[in-house]
Amino acid sequence: MSEIIDCPSPNFSERSLPISMLVLHYTGMVDARSAIDRLRDPDAGVSCHYLVTEEGQVLRMVDEEKRAWHAGNSFWRGVTDINSASIGIEIVNPGHEFGYTPYPDEQIDALVPLVAGIVERHRITRGNVVGHSDIAPRRKQDPGELFPWNRLARLRLALPRPTKNLMDPQWTDAGFLLALERFGYDVTDPLAATVAFQRRFRPELIDGTIDGECRAILLALLLPKPRGDD
Repeated sequence: MSEIIDCPSPNFSERSLPISMLVLHYTGMVDARSAIDRLRDPDAGVSCHYLVTEEGQVLRMVDEEKRAWHAGNSFWRGVTDINSASIGIEIVNPGHEFGYTPYPDEQIDALVPLVAGIVERHRITRGNVVGHSDIAPRRKQDPGELFPWNRLARLRLALPRPTKNLMDPQWTDAGFLLALERFGYDVTDPLAATVAFQRRFRPELIDGTIDGECRAILLALLLPKPRGDD
């Protein structure tokens, strides 16, 4: 793993929950400098624990034991104060607003060991390694459909996309949404929740339609797994 450079942000507070999640974001700004400046600006009121540049440099902005301000109004598996329960990593990328681009290999090469260390230290399950769009589907799209979740999944650092022996449970739309809520999503806005699920688990077609493939993927994700493997 590359050397971690301290680049402290004043934007943090004390945790009120134990760490149980890891949230991945993209910066969604024109360049790394703009993102770093904002994350260190006391008036902006945002921060993260780590930032990974396009060249693979890792910056530590808030100590892991502190509550960084990266998740905002969000929800996952019953938790609403996700800032208190999570580690947040910002990945430099212009995002959908400024010309969304694939993540460079050097950047992901640096991200992987960073994620691995965090997951091991805090015993975070694969099901709790999520994107910002998963926890805030009405507001966020990051890290987006170009993020290589499959690479993390191959190393057992995130849930893989189910691809084998898929069976359509023939749920109604309401049944799908109940199952999606059980999996962890906030389904207050059904379309936003469906789009967020597709962005994470079927990025090649993000249309908000609850079809047989979406139902089958979700069923596979909900099927019982070995203990501690969710």
